[in-house]
Amino acid sequence: MSRSKKLLLLLGVLAVVCVATFCVSLYQEHKEQIKTSDQIILEIPEDSVTALSWTYEDQSLAFHKDEVWYYDEDETFPVNEDAISALLEGFQSFGVSFIIEEVEDYGQYGLDDPVCTIQLTTEDASYEIQLGDFSTMDSQRYVSIGDGNVYLVQEDPLDAFDVELSDLIANDSLPYVDTADQLSIQGEDSLQITWQEEGASYREEDHYFVTVDGEAQPLDTGLVEDFLYTLSSLDLTEYMTYNAGEDDLATYGLDDPERTITLDYTTQDEDGNETAHTVSLAVSRAPAERWDDTQADAETETGEEEEVTAYARVDDSPIIYKITTQEYRALMDASYDTLRHKEILPADLENVSRVDVTLDGTSYTLTASGEGEERTWSYGEQELENSDLPDALQALTADRFTGEEPTGQEEISFTLRLSLEGEPTVSIQFYRYDGTYCLAVVDGQPTALVTRSQVVDLQEAVYAVVLGES
Repeated sequence: MSRSKKLLLLLGVLAVVCVATFCVSLYQEHKEQIKTSDQIILEIPEDSVTALSWTYEDQSLAFHKDEVWYYDEDETFPVNEDAISALLEGFQSFGVSFIIEEVEDYGQYGLDDPVCTIQLTTEDASYEIQLGDFSTMDSQRYVSIGDGNVYLVQEDPLDAFDVELSDLIANDSLPYVDTADQLSIQGEDSLQITWQEEGASYREEDHYFVTVDGEAQPLDTGLVEDFLYTLSSLDLTEYMTYNAGEDDLATYGLDDPERTITLDYTTQDEDGNETAHTVSLAVSRAPAERWDDTQADAETETGEEEEVTAYARVDDSPIIYKITTQEYRALMDASYDTLRHKEILPADLENVSRVDVTLDGTSYTLTASGEGEERTWSYGEQELENSDLPDALQALTADRFTGEEPTGQEEISFTLRLSLEGEPTVSIQFYRYDGTYCLAVVDGQPTALVTRSQVVDLQEAVYAVVLGES
């Protein structure tokens, strides 16, 4: 190669290096345009927004406001106003932490093909907010608002806008109440439960009552409150339709629901003013899954709980929800027997002052006195220090309720005097039923089957007392 050609080649290489150096210097100069900032780049009052839309992944959603918010594609869709408010909240004072000025390559920030594009409209202006890549180094999102700059923001708008249409529906809700004035359960095992401050019960905590055979009977307050909690915590989020007509009600079995639960309750404002409320819930399986009694019995015999498809509707709401098998069974499992006291002794043990026991044809009397830790039991002149009798009395619980008349031999009987007004008495007899159960009769009424082991424990506790072993 001649000397002149070598010189030309070296000059060419030098030129390339100079151009590259110049480009790098320009790039470095351009990079230096990044600077920290606490600038507020958007201030859009929430109540000024008249339209909101966004595109994220393969979903586009658009809403407009005419006093209230409407879904553009279907104005019958019940829009959750609070959900829209949450989407707009971040733009009332939209601040940044870094600003990149005079951007030439939006692609390096993911803004040539934005992850999400948000459009807001007010009476005076329109805004387009584009969300680019997420900077893992800074843990912030690149954002463009169309002013030629790119921003890094700590509060990522995508956290709010990563939602589906179902997240924006104004779902119905059921109230949580401490006390129900009345609870009506219609359908199989219908009940009319009422709250009474002082009802016909030996327990102070009994406030919920039902009428059985013309007489008010107490329910277990704890079990009723558990049912109220089940009602209030129902997950009403998976909707089947938000614009139910007569055909939809029939499709989902809610034109003739299996169960309708109506709750009457009262709220009180800060000034002590009371307001009465009523809310109802209709529950049903899909019509094709409604079994006859034979099929229901067959399921019980197998011991298996099959999955069911069930639906619910609040009041006259146009929304029909799908509920889980567990929720359906819990709502259907409300009857006198499931909500009544399981304890055979219909009073608090601390209110029992005397127990007359008949066992093997012989009668014995035990007495109790004192309160709390000072409470003592006695047999004749003997104070009982370690007797199992009180615990055995309190442990008597129904395995299942029944109205069957006794046919077997009497095993043991009690008459309990209570230290309440008028000194009422309660009589309880246990009759042999079979090898597993005894039949409990309370105040002359067949009540429940009790496991034989509990009655044996009671007998042994009595023998221990009268034989002086306690």
